[in-house]
Amino acid sequence: MDVLNKEKIARTIVLGSSSVYRQELLKRLQIPFETASPQIDESVLPDEAAEQTARRLAESKARVVAKLYEQALVIGSDQVAVFNGVQLGKPLTYTNALKQLQLMRGNEVTFFTALCLLNSHTNQLQTRVVPYHVKFRQLSDRQIKSYLSKEQPYHCAGSAKSEGLGITLMEYMRGDDPNALIGLPLIALTEMLSKEGIEII
Repeated sequence: MDVLNKEKIARTIVLGSSSVYRQELLKRLQIPFETASPQIDESVLPDEAAEQTARRLAESKARVVAKLYEQALVIGSDQVAVFNGVQLGKPLTYTNALKQLQLMRGNEVTFFTALCLLNSHTNQLQTRVVPYHVKFRQLSDRQIKSYLSKEQPYHCAGSAKSEGLGITLMEYMRGDDPNALIGLPLIALTEMLSKEGIEII
């Protein structure tokens, strides 16, 4: 199938996420898109590595949303943090977030952000997992509690929003794409869209 036909078949771009942060990131590419919120079970499977969890959930989100669109390019993304081999997902509560940040303080944590682009017409699937490394400052309990009361990052993997006040928790950040840490690797996404005939510039 040539590029022109791909563009005709899968012209609609859908972001399978309710995250306002991922939406803001995708807006940077200045392309029209729709959003849909996928409802999936985000439980970790037994003996599943962080990269595998992130990739599986990103693909699951894309496939759930793709069922609603016959001719679209559906973007799915998920993020899992890991420290000392232990996965740190969304804390959901203050108590869990406090424990996560106490565990991570003074240490380097790896955030794996998985990206999936699914052509709902051809069923062509592209996936990528982008790692990003963050060293947390040696934070006091008072600093952690103050941060949590101000930002309440209970739906963020690792309990920290680098795009917000969470940046004050960090000593350094290292990786190929800083957008991956926020939740949507735009460098990889640009490459994936290009393979589907969508050129950003």
